[in-house]
Amino acid sequence: MAEEGKGGYSEHDDRVGGAGGGFAGRRRKGRGPFRGKMYSEGNHRSWNRGVAGPSPGQLEEGDGDVPMSDAHDSLRTRYTPYGPRLNRRGDDWHSRGRGGATNFHVTVKRDLTPQDRSGSVSRSSCRRKWYKVTIPYGKKYDKSWLLSSLQNLSSVPFTPVEFHYDQSRAYFYIEDMATANALKQLSRKITDRDNYKVVLIVNHSSPPQSVQKELKPEEIEQLKLTMSKRYDGSQQALDLKSLRTDPDLVAQNIDVVLNRRNCMQAVLQIIEENIPELLSLNLTSNKLYQLDDLAELAQKATNLKSLNLTRNELKSECELDKVKGLKLEELWLDGNPLCNNFRDQSSYVSSVRLRFPKLLHLDGHELPPPIVFDVETPTTLPPCKGSYFPSDDLKVLVLRFLQQYYSVYDSGDRQGLLDAYHDGACCSLSIPFLSQNPSRSILSEYFKGSRNVKRLKDPSLRFKLLKHTRLNVVAFLNELPKTQHDINSFVVDVCAQTNTLLCFAVHGVFKEVDGKSRDMVRGFTRMFIAVPAGITGLCIVNDQLFVRKANTEEIRKAFVMPAPTPSSSPVPTLSAEQQEMLQAFAMQSGMNVEWSQKCLQDNDWDYSQAAQVFTQLRTEGKIPDVAFLK
Repeated sequence: MAEEGKGGYSEHDDRVGGAGGGFAGRRRKGRGPFRGKMYSEGNHRSWNRGVAGPSPGQLEEGDGDVPMSDAHDSLRTRYTPYGPRLNRRGDDWHSRGRGGATNFHVTVKRDLTPQDRSGSVSRSSCRRKWYKVTIPYGKKYDKSWLLSSLQNLSSVPFTPVEFHYDQSRAYFYIEDMATANALKQLSRKITDRDNYKVVLIVNHSSPPQSVQKELKPEEIEQLKLTMSKRYDGSQQALDLKSLRTDPDLVAQNIDVVLNRRNCMQAVLQIIEENIPELLSLNLTSNKLYQLDDLAELAQKATNLKSLNLTRNELKSECELDKVKGLKLEELWLDGNPLCNNFRDQSSYVSSVRLRFPKLLHLDGHELPPPIVFDVETPTTLPPCKGSYFPSDDLKVLVLRFLQQYYSVYDSGDRQGLLDAYHDGACCSLSIPFLSQNPSRSILSEYFKGSRNVKRLKDPSLRFKLLKHTRLNVVAFLNELPKTQHDINSFVVDVCAQTNTLLCFAVHGVFKEVDGKSRDMVRGFTRMFIAVPAGITGLCIVNDQLFVRKANTEEIRKAFVMPAPTPSSSPVPTLSAEQQEMLQAFAMQSGMNVEWSQKCLQDNDWDYSQAAQVFTQLRTEGKIPDVAFLK
């Protein structure tokens, strides 16, 4: 099962390769979960290449919750947007004079026992170094097989903590650096049954939730008192710079590390309950390497305009997406590794302003006024219109053609479509780009024939996937899954019309009627270019089919009133009474015989009930135009 892996990575290789600035006490409820990725997949590249990473001294220093640095960071020479500056606004908020008397009420236990002051066993576990192991596309692996394979090959025995799957990935936690180093060496050294390598990504992480505990009530009270001292009521500014080393917290032996979820939750809860009017927050030098736990700040401090994240460990500008709900006018990011990711100042500013369009100051520098369009009043888009036809005659022609075409297409034998295509016709199929393994996609049966030119760059393959001549077109259509289309869902738009050419698009839904995706509802758009054929017919010269996943609303409305299902079996013989009833119903309803018979059969040949159902559906506009074509 083990096989020596080689370095390198391909994006398509998903398996291998103050004294008095207090704030009034308030009580509010509401603490939600914080979710999000807590690792950077890019870091695994350096571990397979023999490039020295951070020194043991670096990893041993501090609380151990800083992320492993990318070994290539030291080799890159990139533009640093701004150099360090002294006396930055916000860096010394708590050293400035603050006015106003504090009316923040706290209770602190000062006679704690030595055991209480030393913290519980779980807090000791939170101070240990934790690492998160990520296996991309790990969901396809059985848990017992995956863990036993790793344990058998690992040079260090380990016990995985909180193994779980999330979307396509598998995750678990390990507790010490020796195990982390041993596991990172196993990346691409395990081969699965399909002969692909198993990739492992190991990153520093907050302790898993099973070993994190809520702060004790007395610790929260002390934290509240500390935050009260650091709050400037005149500026509505809270300075939490280097919170872990605050003398008051250290004296009480309270360890508040803001890159741990339980600590950040406590801080956000205090902000929500006591200073929701907060305008400025300074989180400088708190070793924040991800912003997942800060995601609810936008709901807890809705007026926040300034955020200082200087000298933290944020590696990617994508972390800012987790707090882009904030309407910031001022932001500080310098001193974070992400600042080295940009070629120049312009790209840096553009990337940040993409997340915060109203930003006026970045790292203390004034930015050009933003170009924004504020729409204060809620706006709603107009409802989607139905089909468009230039004339009633053209409407009859196109609807009759579609009814005949899909009657054959859904019959199970599409050979009869030969008469619908021109001798030199062309046809192509495309599906949306699949970011996951195509074999696991619900559109996998369409993948091999997809000619998505946005992703397909090979000219020869593009040509091969374009089907020429009607024989090849129909042969290709016969290879596609058997279907049943919901004619009631069709929206038809005539795009262009001349005396010798007609171009129209059909949008709707269908379901597959056999195979592993049976009854799976899909959406489609089909563009036909046709020329006149005979007196009243059409002949297709170009056919472009786009298949996609149906959305929730389309699935809900699909096949509410089933269209007559094409069948190769003989039509059941009707009695004289039924034939008489059918003719009368067709005459009174105006529908053709096929739809009239369908309506009567669905209502067990109860004429009154069928008439009542017809009237209701006609009033609701649920009967398609093709039902009245004769």
